[in-house]
Amino acid sequence: MATVQTSAGEIAYLESVGTASPAFLLIHGNSSSSQSYQRVLDSELGQSHRMVAMDLPGHGDSAKAGDPEAVYYLPGYAKIVGEVATALNITDAIVVGWSLGGHIALEAVPHMPDAKGFVIFGTPPLAFPPAMEAAFMPNPNVNLGFTPELSEDEMLAYVTDFFKPDVTDIPEQFLDDIRKTDGTARATMGASIRPDGYADEVEIVKTMSQPLMVIHGAQEKLINGEYFASVDMPTLWGSEVQTIANAGHAPHWETAEAFTKLLAEFAKDM
Repeated sequence: MATVQTSAGEIAYLESVGTASPAFLLIHGNSSSSQSYQRVLDSELGQSHRMVAMDLPGHGDSAKAGDPEAVYYLPGYAKIVGEVATALNITDAIVVGWSLGGHIALEAVPHMPDAKGFVIFGTPPLAFPPAMEAAFMPNPNVNLGFTPELSEDEMLAYVTDFFKPDVTDIPEQFLDDIRKTDGTARATMGASIRPDGYADEVEIVKTMSQPLMVIHGAQEKLINGEYFASVDMPTLWGSEVQTIANAGHAPHWETAEAFTKLLAEFAKDM
């Protein structure tokens, strides 16, 4: 674990041992941390390519935001992602975002023109107003991601839905990540889902010039996979959403080998 200074304070990050280009900048999801990418960092791809997994402000080992409303929403997070990329000399990286991290990656597209490409998973691009009922499964636990204070039972319910059905062996580190997250980050993020609170992501994926890979776990409990067919994505890699079998919302953890294989193929094409 290392740190870099940004306008939002100290940002922690993990880095793989690889050094080859293109590099990868990995952005975690809501109430998670860089630790969720540990299996990707330790993979064969991480052994060869430089991979940086950052902790968003208020998450993991990064500092809490001094001005929450200026940081804990998509434009604020995207700004910090850009600052981290600049500080670590990876502005030309492949940007990978999971869930909330995918929305942040899309928000960062206009600000990272040198990025080789973008990868999102567990992330349905949203427009104004957001088509929440179409993009997400009817799962009440989605709302826990915007609740400032969570009980241990609520934390467990929220994390359990990261994984495919019938999984009972929940990694403790995912629960630790929620405990460490600044609850204000969840509440502020939820309040920011309004006009002018984020960029029109449907328009971003329609007009972006860089290649975009979309990954979807076949056994998702949070995201409606059918929603992607309604979104125009001209630069979609492979001309289709890449579906990973036996994975839910967290394929980078559940099926790390299949996940990193897709990243490797995408990087090779870059």
